[in-house]
Order: sequence, then structure tokens, then C-alpha cells
Amino acid sequence: MGRPTPAFVRGFGCYVAPLVRLCHRPTLRGLEHLPASGPYLLVANHSAGVGMAELGSFVTLYLERVGPARPLAAFVHPMDFRTPGLRTLVHSMGAIPSTYEAGCEALAAGVPVIVFPGGDHESLKPFWQGNRVDFGGRTGFLRLARDARVPIIPMGIRDGYLTAPILLRSKLLATLLVTPRLLGIKRWGLSLLGVVVAALLALFLPFPWPATAAVIWLWLGSPPVFLACIPWTVRLRIGPPIPPDELFGPRNLPEAPDTLAGPARRASGDAQLNAALARVQATVQGLVDGDDGDSGVTSK
Repeated sequence: MGRPTPAFVRGFGCYVAPLVRLCHRPTLRGLEHLPASGPYLLVANHSAGVGMAELGSFVTLYLERVGPARPLAAFVHPMDFRTPGLRTLVHSMGAIPSTYEAGCEALAAGVPVIVFPGGDHESLKPFWQGNRVDFGGRTGFLRLARDARVPIIPMGIRDGYLTAPILLRSKLLATLLVTPRLLGIKRWGLSLLGVVVAALLALFLPFPWPATAAVIWLWLGSPPVFLACIPWTVRLRIGPPIPPDELFGPRNLPEAPDTLAGPARRASGDAQLNAALARVQATVQGLVDGDDGDSGVTSK
């Protein structure tokens, strides 16, 4: 848990990292803010569909500068652990399912977790929203941090959206294309790569139009439509830790007065989480906007 296998580290270093450096020239600042030991949540924004360039950039620089011995578990979709082939990959990465239970287990074992709270809502935002941080009102990661009493380390990722521009985000699209729903994905995006390849298929496939339409339909609903297709610099910046006491109050502070009824107590807890969400989201947005161009820690 949280530690990649030696085979993954070798394979990533030989084949993926050189391509990431060539295409995205990633930079990473603020590594000194990561605690040397103990659990924490590393919370970041997300874009470009599956965020291949962003994830590749972070893993490249983390393995290069920190190394595989210092654990960090990534939240990934639970469906990945049930898909043959992909299941082997996520296990070799040291990833864990993106569930409250798996997160609690990792943090209780002292393993930090990296999470992208915006999920498909944020990663599929259209390109004109660019570097806007939008967690979609999701507070599950904050419940996890509050209950485990671990700090949140904010990380802002800039310009990842330019590596695989998204033109449209839609729940209806996920239903019409069927495959995303079968994969447990509620939203789907129409990417620039998807549209360009679909146009080429329509022009050059030597099939009757029903067969061509079926091929295009299958293509638009497949994960490769979000491949990073544009070389662009990806910048990552880690900010100072936010202690749990600052976000949620001291451990022994009650969530609400005992005189409040159940619904009122839940509303009080929700207000606390919403206030924490606003602060964390604004902090990540500041890291995205505040990159001054200083390369800081860069890939070589």
C-alpha cells in the first residue's frame, strides 16, 4: 500500500518518464512542505479527462526527487481494481480504491494519500475554464481528514488542461455512449482528440455508413479519447500543510451543542465541512494562479 513495485519503478523510469520530460517539461515546487513521515492528504486539482500528463508529471518528479521508499497511495476509481490488466497496474502502483474505508485504512497505517476531489466533474471541465479549481462541492475527502485528524497538503496543477483539451462535459453523453456508464462513470467529455479522430474515421473508413457510425460511437466512448495529445509544460506547486485543528477545530470540540436535534447537528457538521471546502479550494486555486514561472524543482 502506497509503495510501487520495483518492476513498476523500473518500467516507468525507462519508458514513461523520458516521454513525460520530453513532452511536458514538468516543474514541481514546494516539496519541502511534504511531511517527512506520518499520514496526510495531498489534495490537488485535476483536468484533461484522465489527467495523464498531470499524473505522469507528478509521478516522474516524485520518484526522482523523493523516491519509491517514501509511501504515497493514490486514490483511483474502484472499477480499476475489478478490471483485468488494469487491476495489475494499479496494484503495482501502490494505489488504493477511492473509498472512505480504504482511505481510513491507509491513513491509520501511516500512509499518506493523494486525492483529486473534483473527480470527473473537474477533470472533464471544458478548456475555456482552464485552470479553474472546482471540486464540485464534494466534501468526502474532508470527512476523511477530519475523522483521521491528518493535515491537508494543497497542491495546484497548472496548464494540464492544455495537453488534452475538453470541448464538452455531459452526463447525457455518458449515457448515450453507454461504455462510460458500464465503467461506473457518471459524466463523459467530448475531447479535441476525440473529435479529430472521429472526423478522420468518417472521411477515410471504407465501411458502409452504419458500420462507420458504430466505430465512431465506440471510439468516442473509449478512454483513449483523453490521451495527452499536445506537448505543453505542466507546472505543479505544493503549499504549506493545513492542520486539522485549523479546518475542523480541536479534537475535543463538539460538532454541535447537545441540545440540537439530529438534523440540526448534521447541518452544523455540513456547514463546518463547507467552510473547510471553501478554504482548501481557494488555497489550491491560489497555488495554481500564483505560479510565478520560477522553475523551482524541475525534471532533468
